[in-house]
Amino acid sequence: MSLFRKKTSYTTVKVKKKDLPDGLWIKCPGTGEIIYKDDLTKNNEVCPTCSYHFMLPRKKRIELLSDKNTFEEWAGEIESIDTLGFTGKQSYIEKLDANQKKSGYSDAVTVGGCTLGGFPIGLGVMDFSFLGASMGSVVGERITYMIERCTEEKKPILLVCASGGARMYEGLLSLMQMAKTSAALARHAEAGLPYIPILTHPTMAGVMASFATLGDVIVAEPQALIGFAGPRVIKETTQQDLPDGFQRAEFLKEHGLIDMVVPRNELKDQMILLLNYFSEK
Repeated sequence: MSLFRKKTSYTTVKVKKKDLPDGLWIKCPGTGEIIYKDDLTKNNEVCPTCSYHFMLPRKKRIELLSDKNTFEEWAGEIESIDTLGFTGKQSYIEKLDANQKKSGYSDAVTVGGCTLGGFPIGLGVMDFSFLGASMGSVVGERITYMIERCTEEKKPILLVCASGGARMYEGLLSLMQMAKTSAALARHAEAGLPYIPILTHPTMAGVMASFATLGDVIVAEPQALIGFAGPRVIKETTQQDLPDGFQRAEFLKEHGLIDMVVPRNELKDQMILLLNYFSEK
């Protein structure tokens, strides 16, 4: 009998990075671990290890916050035009065309009517992947249309907010959307109807300073960046170090701006609870 065990042999195969199919894996910014993309998709784009919230595609967001096959789009025919004749490395029209082809949508927000938990609501979803969900005339007009229609039909509103700010290609016309949407929300509130904004990463500048923070209950996803100017700009302006977690959802909840920080996988149930609460008033 031999005192030595035979060495087990293994067959190894060298796989070049270019031989791996694209889109199978993604690195989590939270843990640095590599996640199987299919597992991430099944978990609503939330890391199963650390709960880091990746951006959720617009279609998936609509599916998450509406009962199956109930969403009907409104005002989808409204599209942007280049009123100012903006020019640069690319014209505004070229940028719009590129983003429309990339996303399959005509602008940065989709609004419509649906039911959620059986409650008829207006639902709007802003999409950061389309020109940074910048607030242009079409974004403002679609959101205003949804608000005014829901006021007329006596429906509550859920609006998923995300934005880098005003759409520079439209100049002052973009900034005017802050007043227009806010005025429509004031009339909606006067009618005694609930409005719940859901702030996702990131919600900044003019959007944050208008319709994103005018809700009856202001909800945010975990670790969402929320503010007017970015942390770097504020630090350089004030010449002071900023506190840990500054402008993150949890920090803002602690300091009174945000009412609830809700993980994405609990969001649908929490919204149904809130709608049920408001319906009983």
